[in-house]
Amino acid sequence: MTDVPTPQPFAYLGAPNVELYAAVLGVFSLAKQRFTVHLRPEDVLADWPGEPGRTMSLPDTEALVQALDKLVEWGNLRSDADTGRVTTVEDFNRARKIYQLTRHGQAALAAIDHYEQALGQRGSLQTVALADIAEQLTAVLAHAEAPEPPDQATVGLLLFALTERFTGLADNAEAFMSSLRRTIDFTDGDENAFLAYKDRLIEYIDKFIADLANRGAQIAGLIERIEAAGIERILEAAARRDAVDAVPDHDADADVHDIYAAAVHAATRDWENRWRGLREWFVSAGTRRPSQARLLRNAAVSGITNLVNTVAALNERRGGRSDRSADLRALARFFAQAPDDAAAHRLWRAAFALAPARHLTVDAQTEDIWEAAEYPPGTPWADAAPLRISPRLRETGSYERRGSPNRAIDRDVGRRLLADRAEREAAEIAEARRLLATDGPVLLSELAGPDGLDPRTFRLFLSVLGDALAARRPGATTTTATSGDGTMEIRLKLVDAGRVVTVRTDDGVLSGPEHVVEIIDLTARERQAAAR
Repeated sequence: MTDVPTPQPFAYLGAPNVELYAAVLGVFSLAKQRFTVHLRPEDVLADWPGEPGRTMSLPDTEALVQALDKLVEWGNLRSDADTGRVTTVEDFNRARKIYQLTRHGQAALAAIDHYEQALGQRGSLQTVALADIAEQLTAVLAHAEAPEPPDQATVGLLLFALTERFTGLADNAEAFMSSLRRTIDFTDGDENAFLAYKDRLIEYIDKFIADLANRGAQIAGLIERIEAAGIERILEAAARRDAVDAVPDHDADADVHDIYAAAVHAATRDWENRWRGLREWFVSAGTRRPSQARLLRNAAVSGITNLVNTVAALNERRGGRSDRSADLRALARFFAQAPDDAAAHRLWRAAFALAPARHLTVDAQTEDIWEAAEYPPGTPWADAAPLRISPRLRETGSYERRGSPNRAIDRDVGRRLLADRAEREAAEIAEARRLLATDGPVLLSELAGPDGLDPRTFRLFLSVLGDALAARRPGATTTTATSGDGTMEIRLKLVDAGRVVTVRTDDGVLSGPEHVVEIIDLTARERQAAAR
């Protein structure tokens, strides 16, 4: 028996004629898309790529045949005898072959194509995909709520289309955020083009954030309604449709029903895993596990913030404000323009503070000698004038005059001032909590009263209101949250999203939908319990 050589479909990438091999495989790939299986050398030459800008010239027949045989040796192609055009004995005796892609060659081309697409993919934030997902989930909900068993073909196609749309949305969003980070982190790009591009990019991201907030809440609600109606029978119906094409087992004694049941079980697990991924993308599992949609919104908002900061840095640089990189480039120009090495040494000492040691004290006479001598940097110590130091330094090893140490500074007054300030601020915050706490549920429009809220109370209210809105799940109308320091609890209930109310304060006017608000001062309970 002869050993079958191991295919090496990627070997051509390291060969000297890699462009020739790649062009040949490209012709076979295009032929496969046209459902053409076999190609002769003259067919390859007829379909040779001639796009503008290509440097690969048309090879001669002998070089092409050698390249085809080499690809056969590596396992990318398979060759068979071409007897279809034999009309004479000479044609029969002449070696004529037809070639086709092997499965190893097809897999290598697909892997390289996927690699190049992944590197060049910029991604996008697909708002249309959100609408399509919501529409497909609405159709799935209709089948889940129907009393009759779901049709396997219909729900299978629905779930397949839903999976494809969702996968594209997730992959494109990930690619876009990666490209956005690369765009923000650029260093030597075209600043004018970037500044012109940033306005359109911010508008694009802002539109997607708004659509994701609205559609995300709708999709999360549809997912919960489908699960309440019974997602299990929908997934099982799709799994039974997939299991119809299960490949029979090699075991001749295996029961057909057992094979089908095992295929249904495996397909059901796959569909359950895909549904779980869809749910976790849009539905948060409490505050500890936010949904991927919320994380994407946060990342997009952070991207806008970083983009604005980058633009601000560019504007500062263009406006003449200095930064470290600009300073170092200017210093490099100074060094390049230095007339001689001595000037460069002086510039180095001035720029990086590399001055002589300062722990020795010299007198005016020594300084005058140094200025008059102007020793070059390479002067040996033996050739330079001696350094005259104080006799005290030579005798005692220290120039400091002996005596009593300095008196310690009394900081008791400063500590009392800081303690009084901290106590006063704590009292002001406690008073703000007392004013903000409600005796029960009240309307947001009635919270401030006729006199409005003072600045400290208003800032405290904004803090707890932000905690409550951040903890509210998509589509929910009620929420409860505790402030970050654990001193207050707020309960919100949406009354009418279309009714906008205002809260007047000394800092301005706060506008928003009407809510029922209940704010509880948790420290008051602790004080009451301690008093008992």
